[in-house]
Amino acid sequence: MASLSNFDDSKGLLQSQELYEYVLETAVYPREPEVLKELRALTANHPKSLMATAPDAGQQIALLLKMINAKKTIEIGVFTGYSLLLTALTIPQDGKITAIDMNKDTYEMGLPVIKKAGVEHKINFIQSPALTVLDELLENHENRGSFDFAFVDADKVNYQKYHERLWQLLKVGGIIVYDNTLWFGTVAMPEESTKEELKPGRLHTIEFNRFLAADNRFQISQVPLGDGITICRRL
Repeated sequence: MASLSNFDDSKGLLQSQELYEYVLETAVYPREPEVLKELRALTANHPKSLMATAPDAGQQIALLLKMINAKKTIEIGVFTGYSLLLTALTIPQDGKITAIDMNKDTYEMGLPVIKKAGVEHKINFIQSPALTVLDELLENHENRGSFDFAFVDADKVNYQKYHERLWQLLKVGGIIVYDNTLWFGTVAMPEESTKEELKPGRLHTIEFNRFLAADNRFQISQVPLGDGITICRRL
């Protein structure tokens, strides 16, 4: 979830904008459910629309959810709910999503589309700092090792803290997906070449990527979809 309201470069990391558009138009948009198209169009009018999950990354998330037959998930960072709606559409009718965000207004912006899709009953939205909710979940030992999947698209400074808690909540073989792990491509740029507004996120992201690479509790794959996602499978 990018934190910029007017950054004018594409989130897509492919060097050719035409090639990125080809991927979207050929493989992503034709398979995107109509309610997701509707929510994406609605979100485009928001001044911070770049915070939304990229649709190509969303397609990958849906595939992962199906591959592991995910039923119980966590989402940290909701915004208008594109990835949340995608998850709710993908998991079974009796599946449950614990969705956490500090901002309820943006969630409620997308809520009519979620209701239209008939999946609101799968969502437990909690307006709160995520660390508070994760710690409360861990207090109940039945939650430990019980979640199939987690998606994190929130404040980069806390990614490592989220990771330590999610490791305890996730079952063996479960998956965490982290968004923005290539941070507009700046992770490979010299600091002096990076726009000022991107520098804090760049540093946190570089540190987190190094941490994940050394974490032998997970199998990982960093994928250049959207603004970069890292897929972590608990071993």
